[in-house]
Amino acid sequence: MAVTARDVAKLAGVSQRTVSDVVNLPGRVGAETRLRVQAIIDEVGYRPNPHARGLRTNRTGLIAFVVPELNIPYFSDLARSLISELDQRSLTLVVDQTNGDPVRERAVLSGGAVSATFDGVLLNALNLTASDVEAAAATQPIVLLGEEDYGPSVDQISVDGVGAAFAATRHLIETGCTRIAAIGLQSQATGTTAQREAGFVMAMQQSGLDPYRYMTGVEYTRESGAQAMRAMLDREDPPDGVFCFNDLLALGAMRAAWKRGFDIPGQIAFVGFDDIEDGRYAMPSLSTISPDKATIARRAVEMLVGRIGGETGPGRAEQAGYELIVRESSRPRR
Repeated sequence: MAVTARDVAKLAGVSQRTVSDVVNLPGRVGAETRLRVQAIIDEVGYRPNPHARGLRTNRTGLIAFVVPELNIPYFSDLARSLISELDQRSLTLVVDQTNGDPVRERAVLSGGAVSATFDGVLLNALNLTASDVEAAAATQPIVLLGEEDYGPSVDQISVDGVGAAFAATRHLIETGCTRIAAIGLQSQATGTTAQREAGFVMAMQQSGLDPYRYMTGVEYTRESGAQAMRAMLDREDPPDGVFCFNDLLALGAMRAAWKRGFDIPGQIAFVGFDDIEDGRYAMPSLSTISPDKATIARRAVEMLVGRIGGETGPGRAEQAGYELIVRESSRPRR
């Protein structure tokens, strides 16, 4: 016979409500009790019945994860971490993309079919307004991911893009680079792009270097990185270091430099951002900023599940950590 919540409660010496909270709202349960109950859940293999739970709670057990582009590996990596967190709560992740279209982003937050289908939304948005987000947060549980600033009305978890970009650029300077390019600037940059630009500019100016000498804006793809790099290599004074605003740009840029016969990192060093798997297996392997995706996923799910369970109060803004991973593409020069 299948193990029930009543069985788990009896073994743990707690109420069935406590078992339910451990599964669905772990933040409500003290650490000692939560760990004891979770250990028994793992031992006996208890899994809640999603259909029965849906009838009792009027919930679907579905969480929407809405991103601008599914072909950006960072979002795939993050989705895996989110799935791992949601599996522990017997919740299912459904992924969709908006292509950064503000109409589609607003549709996600407009209620109606979305609110009826999903218990909550994890959203990486690019073109919403603070009023869009505030209105939506009043009708459905939402957690924002990323660095776009939509005000204090909704929970959000992000990474310190300024500090991370500063660390990446400073690393290039410390390896001996003096003509450092930035690939990834976009017109009317906000949020993620603006933070990475600000960190790059800050590091360059503190070292007395010109941050605008090689700065260029492109879409965040391998081909765009390659095109930008080829244009820079056509100059009489090509850069000797490149900070790319994501790893896809860096992989394309490195390929373009390699095809022109440049030694990496001997003549040009590269650092990307996101720590995607492709970068670890590139030749040479790509130095990068690695956001703490596990923490992003864990806190996003905890905040969202809390709101689904009825938690109230003002929006919470949290930052996950990051790490500069130094690999072959930017090893210090002899």
